[in-house]
This record gives sequence, structure tokens and C-alpha cells, in this order.
Amino acid sequence: MPTPYLGNPQETIKILQKYNFNFQKRFGQNFLIDTHVLSKIVDYADITKDDFVIEIGPGIGTLTQYLAEAAKKVVAIEIDKSLIPILQDDTLKEFANVKIINQDILKVDLNELINRENDGKPVKIVANLPYYITTPIIMSLFENNVPIANITIMVQKEVADRMKGLPGTKDYGALSLAVQYYAKPYIVANVPPNCFMPRPKIGSAVINLERYEKPIVSVNDEKMFFKLIKASFAQRRKTLYNGLRNSNELDFSQEKIAEAIKELGKGASVRGETLSIEEFAKLTNLLTKRYI
Repeated sequence: MPTPYLGNPQETIKILQKYNFNFQKRFGQNFLIDTHVLSKIVDYADITKDDFVIEIGPGIGTLTQYLAEAAKKVVAIEIDKSLIPILQDDTLKEFANVKIINQDILKVDLNELINRENDGKPVKIVANLPYYITTPIIMSLFENNVPIANITIMVQKEVADRMKGLPGTKDYGALSLAVQYYAKPYIVANVPPNCFMPRPKIGSAVINLERYEKPIVSVNDEKMFFKLIKASFAQRRKTLYNGLRNSNELDFSQEKIAEAIKELGKGASVRGETLSIEEFAKLTNLLTKRYI
């Protein structure tokens, strides 16, 4: 490991003091200071010397150091310009295989970057994501068809639970279905607040998303699939029928909705939260087949 080795909390403190760094609440900054968790992330991301890794939000470079030692190349994308001198001049200066980009990840053309830097071949995504931006980033990666082998991310524990939520549970919802449509989620580790600096108020979790070659279910109309899901969970206490009927984004007649639910083999009182991803796909196809 290089000097300073940021897996050591004392070295993290030294760097922060050296650069008089102030944590930015708007960026949700909490730096990981637990070597066990850092190693676990790299292990479960299955990083090898053949891999091109994109790290979202490297912070001061703590995890980046581990990734750079394990991977062929790392591109670290950091939105906070005040962290760039720390990364370039200090914590990552010993790594020739790291490229730092100061930009908002949601404004980066990752397909173009991967074509240019890795000949368009699938990459591995690693990140420690703040709560407010987790879903937009994950969905942007999937919806823009970025060539990804897997995604290994640190997120709020509640968000990780929702990503792998199962039908009929309190964690199951639109995010569960959106993630599981594209990837297989697996919670690698739960991470308590004392593993971060500063300590967040809530626990976190590392979750691995193994990207499917193609979505797990086949639908006639992908946009309609997600509209139906959104409408089904907009008011969880309502029946599926009422959720779909009351949605401003859907224009199916009451009769068509009732007929499709019946063809699905469900009763009038069924709630959307009990439907599996396969059943949502079938419902989509039942409702759209008449318009193809």
C-alpha cells in the first residue's frame, strides 16, 4: 500500500487536516475508514488485473487505493473540485493506472468514456453513494445501457434492503423491481456508522448487482412496464385495480384493467405489492398486446 495508507483512520485525519478539508453536506460525504470493509468491497466486486473499474465518488481516495492495486485501470469520477488536489497530488499520485475526472457522474457520457478507454468492453462499477443520488445513478447506468459486468456499491442500509426486496414484504417496491429487472442483487455486508468519518446517523450496506445479459423478463413495452409498476406502488394501501385506474400516466379503461387483472389470475382485491416481477411483465403484455 502507498503512503499515506488511508485504510488507517489516523492517515485520513492527517490528510483532512493537511488540506483543511471541510465535509460538504450537499455531497453526502462520509469517508470509509475500515480496512475489513474496504477489502470486502474489492473481493466481492471480483476485481482482477484484467479489469477496468469506474469508481463513482472516490472522496480522498481511500477505496481507490485498493482498487488501483487490484485492477488494470481505474477511472475515478469526483464531483467535489476541492478533493481533486488531494487525489492528484497526494493520495493517488503513486498510481499510474488511475485517471481522475472532476465531473458530476450524471453528466458523464459513460458509453463514450468506456468506448474510448476500454474499447467498449464491460467495466466494473464501484461506489460509496449518498442516499439522495443512489437511485438516479443506478437507474442511469441501467437505462443508458452502459456496458457493465457488475456494480458493487455502498448505500444506506434501507436502500440496499429495498433493492433486494421480495413481493409482499415492506421493502418491496418500485426500486426493487427496477433493479431486479436488470440485475441480481446480493447484500455483501452491513456496515455500521463507526466505519465512516464523519459517522452517519444510520447504518449502510454493501450491495453487489450482477448485471443480466438481458432483462430477466420479456415485456412488449418497457416504458409501460415501469409506468404500471410506478402506478401500483404510488399508493400502497390501494388495490392494484385502483392504483392503475387512478394513475395520470395510464389511459386504459376500467374494463381493460379489470380484464387484464382477471387474465393474470388475480382477484379484484389484489395489491400491487404482492405481484412478482414475472406477473408485472405478464400484466404489461396483457394490457399492451391490443395496441401493438
